[in-house]
Amino acid sequence: MFRLSSLLLLLALGACATTPGTPVLQRPAQPELAPFAFNGRVATRHNGERSSAGVRWTHRGAEDEILLLAPLGQTVARIYSDAQGVLLEASGKKYFEQDAETLTERVLGWHLPLSGLRYWVLALPAAGTDAVIERAENGQVKVLRQDGWEINYTRYAAGTPDSLPLRMTLQRDGMEMQLLIDEWEI
Repeated sequence: MFRLSSLLLLLALGACATTPGTPVLQRPAQPELAPFAFNGRVATRHNGERSSAGVRWTHRGAEDEILLLAPLGQTVARIYSDAQGVLLEASGKKYFEQDAETLTERVLGWHLPLSGLRYWVLALPAAGTDAVIERAENGQVKVLRQDGWEINYTRYAAGTPDSLPLRMTLQRDGMEMQLLIDEWEI
């Protein structure tokens, strides 16, 4: 049986590894317009339960598709978001709401801020609300606090301020997600 807590893992995305000779990927100049995708892993802890999964997130403008993957690569859950709303498919069932926060609250028991995550995986504050940012000596975002979430960035692809994050931890109200991105596509 599909554990909905695993879905949490999918939504929480992020950290990246580069191989020698691979150009260092940098944050897009206009992230709200730039498509991105990444493959990675996510682990969550909520109300004493732990889960982990692989994740594939594809972002194109107002559309997001997040696949939560089992260890052998099978899709366990799919979340698709566009201007019409958010669809979550898991265990042969489909759930729909106008926003990810309401959908995940209803199905999972807590809300996941998909609209903020679109920015946070790029180490940027989400548009429209206040954020507090702490930077490391090299100018990279070390901690970002926004909408009740605290996002700690612990690894980047390079030492430049606009480098993409490879590892982050998101925390709010007893919920913790660790995101590792293995491969970025910008």
